Amino acid sequence: MRGARSAKWVAIAAVVALGATACGGGDSDKGDSKAAVDPNGTFTVESGEPQNPLQPANTMESYGSIVIKSLFTGLVDYDSDGKIVNMNAESVDTKDSKTYTVKLKAGWKFHDGTPVTAESYVKAWNWAANPENKQTNSFWFSDIAGYDQVAPASGKPKATELSGLKVVDENTFTITLTKAIPYFVYKLGYEVFSPLPESFYKDPKAAGEKPVGNGPYQFVSWDHKKAITVKKFADYKGSNAAKNGGVVFKNYSTLETAYEDLKSGNLDVITQVAPKDLPVYKQDLGDRAVDQAYSAIQTIAPAFYTKQWKDINPKVLQGLSMAIDRPTITKTVLQGTREPATGWVAKGVLGFQPNAAGDVTTYNPTKAKQLIKEGGGVPGNAITIQYNTDGGHKEWVEAVCNSITNATGVKCNTDPKADFQADLKARDAKEVKSLYRSGWVLDFPMNANFIRDLFGSKSDGNQSGFSNKTIDDEIAKADSATTLDESVKEYQAIEKQLPNYMPSIPLWYYKVNAGYSEKVSGVKFAQDGDPILTGVQVKK
Repeated sequence: MRGARSAKWVAIAAVVALGATACGGGDSDKGDSKAAVDPNGTFTVESGEPQNPLQPANTMESYGSIVIKSLFTGLVDYDSDGKIVNMNAESVDTKDSKTYTVKLKAGWKFHDGTPVTAESYVKAWNWAANPENKQTNSFWFSDIAGYDQVAPASGKPKATELSGLKVVDENTFTITLTKAIPYFVYKLGYEVFSPLPESFYKDPKAAGEKPVGNGPYQFVSWDHKKAITVKKFADYKGSNAAKNGGVVFKNYSTLETAYEDLKSGNLDVITQVAPKDLPVYKQDLGDRAVDQAYSAIQTIAPAFYTKQWKDINPKVLQGLSMAIDRPTITKTVLQGTREPATGWVAKGVLGFQPNAAGDVTTYNPTKAKQLIKEGGGVPGNAITIQYNTDGGHKEWVEAVCNSITNATGVKCNTDPKADFQADLKARDAKEVKSLYRSGWVLDFPMNANFIRDLFGSKSDGNQSGFSNKTIDDEIAKADSATTLDESVKEYQAIEKQLPNYMPSIPLWYYKVNAGYSEKVSGVKFAQDGDPILTGVQVKK
């Protein structure tokens, strides 16, 4: 999954409020009927420099992910009700939640004209799982049988291919897991499970610079730290074919600069408005202003590998959490565009539950000081919070610091990084000095994605170094549940235990506060917070 920019069930019967990423701008979206539309017109989107080469299994942040999703289409996606929608897959069937048979739709092609086959998936997943290829999301394949042989926790690999993947024929392959996982099909909607063409393996590094996918758009160019350009793929077979001619992802050093470009007509879509402009953007843009919820959460996480937080008593983190005045910060600094979080799972996904954190997210300076004292105090009585300056975070990070200091006397300073890429590199290199901003957007619409993929000891999304055997065991138990409903409930039980361990400090749930220019229509945002690119229409 990706770090958020900056980021349903009643049992299982209720509706999941997801954006229709599989149906980008469907028939119900007529756009502006008064303006003529240019089907070959292109538009620009505010973005930033991806952290890694554009390889599907090597992207865990927003700037790279939005490009990958435009270039690749996987087996499944989700509709507006959160139900599985087959994309490149004709079917994904299982009788026991352990062995899955995948049949592909015939006739799909990569952008280089070669066919998308069962081998295209099996070979891509084997390559991504192999530790020699250093893919940031390799652990996503750990559910598949044979992963422990390909990527053992210690010692040399004993295999180069996952034994759980078998090609049956040109359009059919099977997936065998190490154990039954009732929600595995949901995971297949994440772009890490994309196929790769044969040309990729000749030079994977070069392919990351000029990717060849099978999605609605094909790659044109990447002018590093300036822009990435993609164009409509004419032979695309999916249900979400582009209604425009292409997209330019423009890099911006600050959201404030992007917003000024939007107002002046030099940018068509901004994905998030900076705190400074939140009070005026609806007045400025009128019906072109966007204000909607999406499934992401903002947190701050301790770097548990540091001397300061190693073996810390959770009461100290509980106290810091209760020293943060979330209602005031979200109402004033963030202009009411965020909702104070009461747990670790984002709203709008299967298994969300209110008040999972108990009282640790309730502002209470007296209790905060008491807990910090009972826990032995904050080492050094001072903390820093790392964040990226290009994501509109400066104001709220400063507000959080002030709230903590005023409530507890603990000194708090900000640790700004020039951009999201620099922020992520510091996390990857384990160079965070104290705490860091740690937003998370859904990869698939279930609570497991916000628990297992962030707090499991071996999970790729776990950048903090948090590790707890009890939580790992509970995660394994939840994954082994007989039904999807039972697995969701097990993960709900885990979330209610998290206050005892404090793997991070929940702050607030995200909203999309965005906008678009007069040049485009049909602009909608999915539940992952990204604009649905294929549905955008460009006016002549």
